[in-house]
Amino acid sequence: MPELPEVETVTRGLTPVMEGHIVDHVVQRRPNLRFPFPDGFVDRMAGRRINQLTRRAKYILGHLDDGQVLLIHLGMSGRMTIHNDPAVPVPAPEKHDHVDFVMQGGAVVRFNDPRRFGVITLIEAGEVASHKMLAGIGPEPLGNAFNAAVLAEGIARRASPIKTVLLDQKLVAGLGNIYVCEALFRSGIAPDRLAKDLKAGEIDRLYREIRLVLEDAIAAGGSSLKDYRQSNGELGYFQHTFAVYDREGDPCRDCTKPIQRIVQSGRSSFFCSACQR
Repeated sequence: MPELPEVETVTRGLTPVMEGHIVDHVVQRRPNLRFPFPDGFVDRMAGRRINQLTRRAKYILGHLDDGQVLLIHLGMSGRMTIHNDPAVPVPAPEKHDHVDFVMQGGAVVRFNDPRRFGVITLIEAGEVASHKMLAGIGPEPLGNAFNAAVLAEGIARRASPIKTVLLDQKLVAGLGNIYVCEALFRSGIAPDRLAKDLKAGEIDRLYREIRLVLEDAIAAGGSSLKDYRQSNGELGYFQHTFAVYDREGDPCRDCTKPIQRIVQSGRSSFFCSACQR
């Protein structure tokens, strides 16, 4: 599933052709993805200006000029591509090209989702904070509302492994398996350490490394694993710099000891037992 850096990269890629632009019309090729499309979706989108395009956790939000918000989640395999070259015809839709947003001026933003686990819906602007998909999500890890003190308060008295706690979206928004593994390695913290046992210095270091690994991944266009591509069709390349994720048995780049894998809450955790304590 695309994580925060991938969704942020897609949002930034879509902004030049969607933000401030009017949707001429929408082509909807099936009645549902994970959920049914909202009633009258095509008609409700036609002629609407997208005043602002933002990201909240792993969701893309298009704030429309009539008070609606276009909410998009890429799911497990969703991707959005832009066709904006007048000299190149828009390719014919393929099997899993489910929705086209045709913008005034000619750009076409196409949503492709082989597994159909993505979401495209409309909600009211006043419902963003309380909507069932967004309610209770914690602060953005790259925003001002998240800092070492907030992290320390959130993990205090949590008698669960720090890896599991960091994946709790109520603690911090948008963190996923890849970047938690990488941030813990950079911080020198073992994934099975109990969250409540972390010392102040470790929490400070973990906070810094969470921000840094996300910033590095965004700069690299995200990590391309299986289905993910940027909105321009290019692959992200942060996966080439993974220190531990998906590197079981490979030598640690810092100490050469083999990277290990354990399963925590049904997810693989990759780490170096020598560098992480």
